[in-house]
Amino acid sequence: MNVTFDPQRIARLIDHTLLKPEASRNDISRVCEEALKYGFASVCVNPTNVGQAADVLRGSVVHVCTVAGFPLGATLPDVKVFEAEHAIRLGASEVDMVINVGALKSGAYKEVEDDIRGVVEACHRGGGICKVILECALLGDAEKQRVCHAAKNAGAEFVKTSTGFGPGGARVEDVRLMRSAVGPEMGVKAAGGIRTFEDVKRMVEAGATRIGASASVKILDEARAAAAHIG
Repeated sequence: MNVTFDPQRIARLIDHTLLKPEASRNDISRVCEEALKYGFASVCVNPTNVGQAADVLRGSVVHVCTVAGFPLGATLPDVKVFEAEHAIRLGASEVDMVINVGALKSGAYKEVEDDIRGVVEACHRGGGICKVILECALLGDAEKQRVCHAAKNAGAEFVKTSTGFGPGGARVEDVRLMRSAVGPEMGVKAAGGIRTFEDVKRMVEAGATRIGASASVKILDEARAAAAHIG
């Protein structure tokens, strides 16, 4: 994949993420201000922090992203739908939802797809988009492919590797597999353990079109230093 890694373009790929349960309101304000300064694609925060983030980012190009059924995916489908609907009313425009991993492992594929579709449709009703988190570390390759197809069938805009709270994060092999499964039409978000500019480059070269990271500022500083060295 031929990619130009200029810092501004890299910034627009990144969801600047703070999903730690202990994050304070001051922490949320800080990541929002960092997103404005660096020009990140979005700030990704827990649902309880959406209103605050939306207030800080109002009028900017930085989106508010949040999560549904997070981090286990075992929430009831109608609860995931409610989370998505309410978050969008509070100001989110992107929702990263976790699949029902246990249902997938049980072979309940229609249940998995219907669960995704409910959140996707809730997002679309509110003018938002949906990213579907696979939690790849818990899945075999065939299961990853099946979920990618289900997400595509359900109308989601992205598939995403990981929550960042599971047993493993983003892997290049998973990004390649997911890109192959969904084709060029959908986005692929790599998240979990991405901490350096080199990590970002490897994920983008494998097919990622969005990056979830909490080390976003460090990554951008490294990208700028690399660009200055080339210049």
